[in-house]
Amino acid sequence: MVDHDIPLLSINGLNKQYGAGCPSCSGITAEPRLTNYCPHCATVYACQDISFELYPGEVIGIVGESGSGKSTLMQCLYFDQQVTSGEALMQIYQEGQANLFLESSQQQRYIRNHLMGKVYQNPLMGLRMNFSSIGNIAEKLIAAGKRNVGEMEERGKELLKHVNIPLHRIKEPPKRFSGGMQQRVQIAKALSNNPPILLLDEVTTGLDLSVQASVLDLIKKLQRERGISIIMVSHDLGVIRMLADRTMVMLDGRVIEYGLTDQILEDPQHRYTQELVHSLL
Repeated sequence: MVDHDIPLLSINGLNKQYGAGCPSCSGITAEPRLTNYCPHCATVYACQDISFELYPGEVIGIVGESGSGKSTLMQCLYFDQQVTSGEALMQIYQEGQANLFLESSQQQRYIRNHLMGKVYQNPLMGLRMNFSSIGNIAEKLIAAGKRNVGEMEERGKELLKHVNIPLHRIKEPPKRFSGGMQQRVQIAKALSNNPPILLLDEVTTGLDLSVQASVLDLIKKLQRERGISIIMVSHDLGVIRMLADRTMVMLDGRVIEYGLTDQILEDPQHRYTQELVHSLL
């Protein structure tokens, strides 16, 4: 049973760096880093001491410029990348006592297949383009231990219908679909095992405005109906305003502002956030 007063997911001190670091950028004697790049040893500090909590049914938005660490953070949360250090606790896994980042690869696969879903910015990362659309969903179900072909077919049809993919096209491969349809197939695949947490990484980037609107409406509808908790990355503050309860602003791998979305968009405190908000007006 999920307790709505306890965070579903808690992230504490997440760090991800590329490179070993050097005395100039790491260690007790190092000066505070002004950026996420060390010119001496070329180490990149993609995520720096990131902490936040995600509650049941909540949507957290993450914004920031390219290179701010948004997508790296999402990759770490879905185990596409290994963290350098940090802790992730999930209320519904091992009673919230196990650090997900330290679990075995087998257990991390279990978490990916049962407790999380992810929709990638590039559908090539989330779909097998030569499989049928319903075959993509079956792949996720099989990974979670399902074996009944009839049940998987019914589940696939139900999900694809739910994301507005015509049933006469469910056996077509996603490579024949438009960008918007590919994203909807990704959403169906991500939701196949009813995960409590959905990760969305720039899911509307590159789509026409009308297609963006339909994808966002679908996400909002699914979130409301199923009570899914969502972490979503977007460079578009309009998308964040529409969907997110709370917003995290990232710059150079750090969280520079974090709070209620309305509060951040109406009264931004950090200079960078102010510039972001003013660019939207």
